[in-house]
Amino acid sequence: MRSNYKKIGPYIREVVEKNSDLAVKLLLGVSVSKEFIPSIANIIGTDMSTYKIVRKNQFAYGPVTSRNSDKVSIAMLNVDECIVSTSYTVFEIIDHDTLLPEYLMMWFRRPEFDRYARFKSHGSVRELFDWEEMCDVELPMPSIEKQREIVKEYHTIVDRMKLNERLNQKLEETAQTIYKQWFVDFEFPISAEYAATIGKPEFEGQPYKSSGGEMVFNDVLKQEIPIKWEIAYIKDLLEKKGYIRGPFGSALLKEDMIGSGVPVYEQQHAIEDHRRFRYFVSPQKAKTLSRFSVKPNDSVISCSGTLAQVTLIRESDPIGIINQALLILRPNKDVISPKLFAAFLRSPRGYHALVTSAGGSAQVNMAKREIIEEIAFVFPEPKARLQISNILSVFEKSIYEINTEMNSLNNLKFVLLARIATESWQ
Repeated sequence: MRSNYKKIGPYIREVVEKNSDLAVKLLLGVSVSKEFIPSIANIIGTDMSTYKIVRKNQFAYGPVTSRNSDKVSIAMLNVDECIVSTSYTVFEIIDHDTLLPEYLMMWFRRPEFDRYARFKSHGSVRELFDWEEMCDVELPMPSIEKQREIVKEYHTIVDRMKLNERLNQKLEETAQTIYKQWFVDFEFPISAEYAATIGKPEFEGQPYKSSGGEMVFNDVLKQEIPIKWEIAYIKDLLEKKGYIRGPFGSALLKEDMIGSGVPVYEQQHAIEDHRRFRYFVSPQKAKTLSRFSVKPNDSVISCSGTLAQVTLIRESDPIGIINQALLILRPNKDVISPKLFAAFLRSPRGYHALVTSAGGSAQVNMAKREIIEEIAFVFPEPKARLQISNILSVFEKSIYEINTEMNSLNNLKFVLLARIATESWQ
């Protein structure tokens, strides 16, 4: 143990405070992303008085590590109080003038901590990282002033990332609002050409449907759509062999993954639309899986966990292969703009077309290929199609620029987390 490293055992203590009077109602769990999240447990008929209370700046962690993708579910509570299952261990720092909770949480966020905890886990049926092992965790213990400085620097990065996430959400919401205006409400601006054909040039720029734009009933969609608009099916919009489901499990195994090389796209890339990679394969392995390589303008869709989330592959994105839980839909650029195609898939109608209920229950699954290929898509006549594609391109560019900054900030965050393990803080 280096001279500045200390075991955290003397600085922490386990807390077992039961919700005996049922005063605390907020039930949370802990994710592998090191955050408290709403619990998905079925608590009907459960005695909530046995649940443990977690208070602000206290920690909770799940000692079972064998089912958590090699990560430890641990988090520090930032709200006043909550309750957690009895399966969690709750603890607190004894003296905040010696060890800051935020500083300790930074240590737990390091990938090296997860690897350490998995290595130290034991058990025949379930591998556990128990309380004794937690107390044996070592970390550098600089002065409390230095800890505050480190935490402040970390939160500067994290706060900027949260701001970018909010900006991206607003951009995506605005893009979807415009998409709805065009493709659901049919209130896109009337073109000069159409205004001239109906003898009302003053209608140029006015919303189409509410201004009396001509509508026709479409038998496929069972609704009226603007005249001269077209209907096509997903299969007609894709390149030849443009429907690509991820490789079978036996084709891409965990032992194929290495620390660098050709990146592997996962669900998180579709769900969170970032380009930070955990796994890579060798160029030789990637060559055997070339069928599953992404190309610019592909729509890559999550097919497991959080379903039907879409990321658009950009020109600057690294060429990699998709894993088993993703689907590539590769639009034919000569038929439809890839940005317009992705916008449709991201829309509520696109989402509901991509997923299907299981036996009428609330559980949803990805629709089968034959269903997805028959999804009907409605899009404007060519000039209007170009106009909406250009509008959506502005949003796509802004989102891309923000995501590029997010990638840089995330790299900086992990550099900072790595630095706390060095002597340079002393």
